[in-house]
Amino acid sequence: MTLTPITIDAENYPAEFRPFLQDANIFDSSCSPEAKVIFIDKNSGYFLKTASKGKLERQAIMTKYFHSKGLSSNVISYISADKDWLLTEKIPGEDCIAAKHLAHPERLVDILAEQLVFLHSLDFASCPARSHTEWLLATAKHNYKNGTYDKSSFQDGDSFGYKTADEAWTVVEKHGHLLQCDTLLHGDYCLPNIMLHNWQFSGFIDLDNSGIGDRHVDIFWCLWSLVWNLKTDKYRDRFIDAYGRSNVDKDMLKIVAAIEVFG
Repeated sequence: MTLTPITIDAENYPAEFRPFLQDANIFDSSCSPEAKVIFIDKNSGYFLKTASKGKLERQAIMTKYFHSKGLSSNVISYISADKDWLLTEKIPGEDCIAAKHLAHPERLVDILAEQLVFLHSLDFASCPARSHTEWLLATAKHNYKNGTYDKSSFQDGDSFGYKTADEAWTVVEKHGHLLQCDTLLHGDYCLPNIMLHNWQFSGFIDLDNSGIGDRHVDIFWCLWSLVWNLKTDKYRDRFIDAYGRSNVDKDMLKIVAAIEVFG
């Protein structure tokens, strides 16, 4: 996570956030053009995210749900007016792309697998999110029809393994129905979204894609992120063994990869 010192005018923020902003050092920690995130260095720390109206509602709801299970930060306030605002407490520790974590890949991989097994074992009867599988397939269909897909996914050597959008969509059409909806997912189980404190799991962030779906979605994104962040595919088998090889279907991973091209 990159923190860049900035100066802000608290008067430009909703009144209920101003007490948090006063007499605090402020840092920009945005990592996407779709949302602006500032870190408020006060007390134990806070993150304030801003996005267009309605964009943060699901994240607010799911962060509260995961917090109720001891898996994410406390949501202090969610406001939806002319735009959305989400204020959360900082989770202790650093994300999994911190240098000290990447320097010990075997230990990191084992923790990621162990925590994913735990997440996937949880009861989700009270989960407020709709079916992640239904949403994933609907998004893929919409984006395919509109020509929206990740062109970089078709480069030689990429883990997606498809040469064209049509090739990927053929797999989605034929096999997308095989995805289950029986597991609590993070939905974007990548290294930057998992926090560790003294090498102990301390929480998840960015839960706007979470919900009830197929475990292979989280497995796929973790494997993808390990390659992306560690610059090697040598830890793939270690992760699969630690998660439980009998619970990983490689054909399902290929289906998820085809769908995520259009995600």
